[in-house]
Amino acid sequence: QVQLEESGGGSVEAGGSLRLSCTEASGYAKIFGLMGWFRQVPGKEREGVAAFFPAASRTYYADSVKGRFTLSVVNSKNVFYLEMNGLKPDDTAMYYCATSARWPPANPLTRPGDFDYWGQGTQVTVSS
Repeated sequence: QVQLEESGGGSVEAGGSLRLSCTEASGYAKIFGLMGWFRQVPGKEREGVAAFFPAASRTYYADSVKGRFTLSVVNSKNVFYLEMNGLKPDDTAMYYCATSARWPPANPLTRPGDFDYWGQGTQVTVSS
């Protein structure tokens, strides 16, 4: 059973940066397969932000974050990151990491239900 845990959230001013981390909390499982970051604000659906599928070396980004956010993986440390630069107030949300052992659909960012394991989330707040 993969147990994911996010960290790195916080409060920043617009234009600032944060780096979110997603680690495997149990220490016994390996993060593998499709890796993704999603975000959600109260009253709205969960939105896909970024995903990476190592088997195809394919990275996916939401249009709203392209050029500002970067997903990276450090396999040796069993962790993946979401580097967020040029943050905007609209980026304010609870951010979740997730993984899936399945082959991803055409756009995994639109299919949160295809992800098997989720963290508890970390809050990002961007003030104007």
